[in-house]
Order: sequence, then C-alpha cells, then structure tokens
Amino acid sequence: MKTEDKKTSDGLNEIFEIINAKGDTGELKEIIQKSDEQINFLRLSNRNSPSLK
Repeated sequence: MKTEDKKTSDGLNEIFEIINAKGDTGELKEIIQKSDEQINFLRLSNRNSPSLK
C-alpha cells in the first residue's frame, strides 16, 4: 500500500500533468484513462482486502 506522502505526490503530479496538457485532448484522455484504471484497481483491491470483510 502506498504511503500518504506517495499518494499526495502522485496526486500533485497528476494535477501538473493536466495543467501542462494545455488543451491537448489526447494527453488529457490518457490522464483520465490512467486515473480511471487506478480507481478501478483500488476498488478491486479494497473489495478483496481481508481487513474489510
């Protein structure tokens, strides 16, 4: 599991990627897809976590 500092760093990096995309729709779609994949992974990981059952 990621530490809070790593999560914060990842989130800030994603914000900077969005800012730097400057209307590049291809890059923005890629950022959104990557975020969706991370969210789905976390949902599946939490669902299968023994501590949540």
